[in-house]
Amino acid sequence: MSYFKPLGSIVLIVALIAAYMSYFIVDERKKALVLRFGEINRIVEAPGLYLKLPIADDVVQIEDRKVIWESQGKVVQVVDGRRYKVDTLTVAHIDNAQKFRQTVGADLTRARMRIETRLDSALRQTYGRRNFDAALSQDRNVMMKEIRDQVRAEALALGMNIVDVRIRRTDLMDDVLEDTYNRMASERKAEAADLRSKGEATKTRMIAEADRTYTEKIAGARKQSEILRGEGDAERNKVFANAFEQDPEFFAFYRSMQAYAASLAGKDTTFVLSPNSDFFRYFGGGKPPAQAGGQ
Repeated sequence: MSYFKPLGSIVLIVALIAAYMSYFIVDERKKALVLRFGEINRIVEAPGLYLKLPIADDVVQIEDRKVIWESQGKVVQVVDGRRYKVDTLTVAHIDNAQKFRQTVGADLTRARMRIETRLDSALRQTYGRRNFDAALSQDRNVMMKEIRDQVRAEALALGMNIVDVRIRRTDLMDDVLEDTYNRMASERKAEAADLRSKGEATKTRMIAEADRTYTEKIAGARKQSEILRGEGDAERNKVFANAFEQDPEFFAFYRSMQAYAASLAGKDTTFVLSPNSDFFRYFGGGKPPAQAGGQ
């Protein structure tokens, strides 16, 4: 009995180890390749608990989610010879797990290196057919589709699919950045000088037009004022003439009173006139000189 107790414990332990090595779990974010003696036996894509042969079977977990690769500082050259740095974003997915295992050993790092090599070539070809402005215009979307389609052919050979390729940023290289800034500054200065000269010409024209309009309006106003003044003087003379005709004596008296008011307005006014002067005919309480001479 003492001999069978250790043997039973060993058998139990071996059974537990065999049972532990006989199952595996597939996460919902993964899919699994079951390898039997190094060869693919089956592919498990649904999540859950599965059985395998201990020792004979190995399980390789493969990413079932979309993978995102960022690539920075890709050097490209456009048709005018200038070079640029391009940052891209690549979205990929493993569609064929068996081919992925056979081509790159189910290694995402190796797959990325091969796809990025094709991405470099696609970027150079796509940018090399265009100028820099195309990357900043509506042609940008067309360029990204062209790059994606070129890279997709390489990815399919690895069992992967390129979902999308995005150009995040396109910058000038450091050696041409300063020259480009200087050229842009010169263009802006020339444009500013042109706008400034046009503004000065417009200003001069507007001032000349304003001066001409002012002169014309002043001349018109003066002309109208002279016409109105002449019409007023004529109307006044007409009124005076009518008044003179109706009562000549009163008209003479009225004119004399106006002359007195205008002549004697100052405090230091001095007259050297004869008392019998016609200027004083209504000055004082006596009768007019003409009537006094007739008596």
